[in-house]
Amino acid sequence: MSRERLEKLAADGMERLFRKVPKAREFHAGEWIDRDYYRRHLVETVLRIRLNNEVDAYGLYKIGYKDNRLASILAQYLAEENNHEGMFLRDLKHFGLSKDEVDAMRVYPSTEYLMGYMYFSINQEGPIPTMVWNWLVEWYSDRYNQIITTHAATTYGLEMVKGSQAHLDYDDEHDHDDLMWSAVDRAVRGWADGDFAAAERHLVNFIDLIGLYFTELYEDTVGQSA
Repeated sequence: MSRERLEKLAADGMERLFRKVPKAREFHAGEWIDRDYYRRHLVETVLRIRLNNEVDAYGLYKIGYKDNRLASILAQYLAEENNHEGMFLRDLKHFGLSKDEVDAMRVYPSTEYLMGYMYFSINQEGPIPTMVWNWLVEWYSDRYNQIITTHAATTYGLEMVKGSQAHLDYDDEHDHDDLMWSAVDRAVRGWADGDFAAAERHLVNFIDLIGLYFTELYEDTVGQSA
């Protein structure tokens, strides 16, 4: 029931996001896409993957020897996700951006807030926040990223999304959604005595930050053009 509740909270949160953020619903439903918007979305994906790997490594450090099984799950996930930004960099090259150009770009404030929130929360509560975030990323990917990638392929051509599709195929093959749910469940039982209230609170906060990101993305690309 806890997983079902968290999935419902995630779905309800995304519905609130769709009601507030321009074009977010249409983008996630494969009904609308814009070249600048999609390209910048790939850029943020690359930059956020790198930062998220650092947060995961910090979360692993904070677990230490207190739960070797949880540490091994997070270490496995970190190893399997490491350097996956290269897949998206391959697509960005087709969209006219080199690795050096991507490296020189700054993340949106929403991503800075997200990373700061996770470091603070890990220091306060242990590994629960990073496990919830990683699970949410995989839940989101399973629910939306194939739709978005398929629409991008239809609009811009298969060659433009080969990296993104390779990442989706890899995650599906390695069942990262279930892997990270097992990490959430174990972290909650070990650091919150089985009380999922903290996981639910973090989930709501994360989706609010995702909403802020998509607002910034729209304003920086489509909004600027308008």
